[in-house]
Parts: sequence; structure tokens; C-alpha cells
Amino acid sequence: MSKQILHTAESRGHFNHGWLNTYHTFSFADYHDAERVHFGALRVLNDDTVAAGEGFGMHPHADMEVISIPLAGDLEHKDSLGHVEVIRHGEVQTMSAGTGIRHSEYNKNQDSEVKFLQIWVFPDRKGHEPRYDSFKLDLEKRHNRLQQVVSPNADDEGAWIYQKAWFYMSKTDKDVVLPYTLNNKDNGVYAFVLEGEFEIDGQTLKRRDGLGIWETDGFNIKSLSDGAEILLMEVPM
Repeated sequence: MSKQILHTAESRGHFNHGWLNTYHTFSFADYHDAERVHFGALRVLNDDTVAAGEGFGMHPHADMEVISIPLAGDLEHKDSLGHVEVIRHGEVQTMSAGTGIRHSEYNKNQDSEVKFLQIWVFPDRKGHEPRYDSFKLDLEKRHNRLQQVVSPNADDEGAWIYQKAWFYMSKTDKDVVLPYTLNNKDNGVYAFVLEGEFEIDGQTLKRRDGLGIWETDGFNIKSLSDGAEILLMEVPM
């Protein structure tokens, strides 16, 4: 029998700083809930909207895998390794902070918001060499199927990180059922609904709801609405 934990959209930490409107699934910055510090190796899941021309100034990270997934708009990244890049919907950015890296993230546009997910995953060990990468995805490959967007393997589809973790995204028609089999039976999966509604393992999930599942070999994901979108994050527990 699998174990589950449900986090509804409304239960997330929420702060509107004017330039930044952010929702925290797990404890972050001024939001702290002792029951919601992490899900296995998944440490941070922030749902951020940044105002036109605003952003996060240069700041440090260490020993963390940082994944950014733009949902709308243009996000400009700069880092201490010399990378300057703008990423958009349909791309994924990974940054292994390792022994230390500094970066900034800004809304490139002066007339529209940028929306993106900021995700942190604990690495498989401390002290990796810092690295940065981005990857452009073929959005047609996620229609009614699970598209791999992150994995531990550099030669797999999508980006890669220093952790035995796999991320998948899908955009589905109504009533489509997608089976999911874990890559590692000791892992768990955190499902996060981006749009629409799904049913997973007997739970109905609405927009921005999250469901963690572990101690299972797999489960079915049923779309309850047209154009429903979901992100799956399989991580060590």
C-alpha cells in the first residue's frame, strides 16, 4: 500500500512583495512549516511571478541542484561562471551549485510578467564542481505522454543533475490515462498540477495542488480536463 501526502494549492505559503508574487510548497525564506520542510530530496518548489523588469539580484548557492522551469515570459539568467542566457516556456535550466556559485534571475521584459517554477533538489553528495546548463524541449512530445525533462544521465532526454532524480511533464486531453513506473523503487514521486485537474492514486488534484507518493512501484495518472498539465518529480526518499 503506497503512502501519500497531499498539499492543496491554498495551503502553500504565500507572499506578495509587489515585484514578486510567490507561493512556497515547502518551507522557504519567511515561510516555515515543520511538517513541510522537504519531500525526500526535493527541498524547494516555488511558484514565482516576477513583475516587469524586476528580479532576484546576484546571490550565492552551494551544494544544491537548482532547476528553473519557465511557464510564461522571458527569464534572464547570469552567473559567476560567465553564463548570460534568456530562457522561455519550453525550456528547462539546471544549475549545480556544488562548491559555490552566484547567480541572478531577472524578468527580461519591461512590459509583461515572467512566471516560473524554482525547484531545489539535494545533490547526491556535497562538493561537486559548479555547472550550468539549459535545454530546449519539443512541446509536442509531452502531448498525452510523459516527457522526460530532467534525469541523472547526461545522454538522456532533457537536462541532467547530480541526483538520482527524474522529472517529467505532460499536457493531456480529457480522460487520458498515463501509467507511471518508478525508475527506482526506493524513490518517491511528487506530482504538481500546473493546469486543469487530474486523478492520481485515488486523489483528485486541481490546479497547483501537489501530491507526494512513495512506497510504490507505480501508479496511474488520469486527466480530468482538456489541456491539463502536470509536473512529476521522482526523487530519493
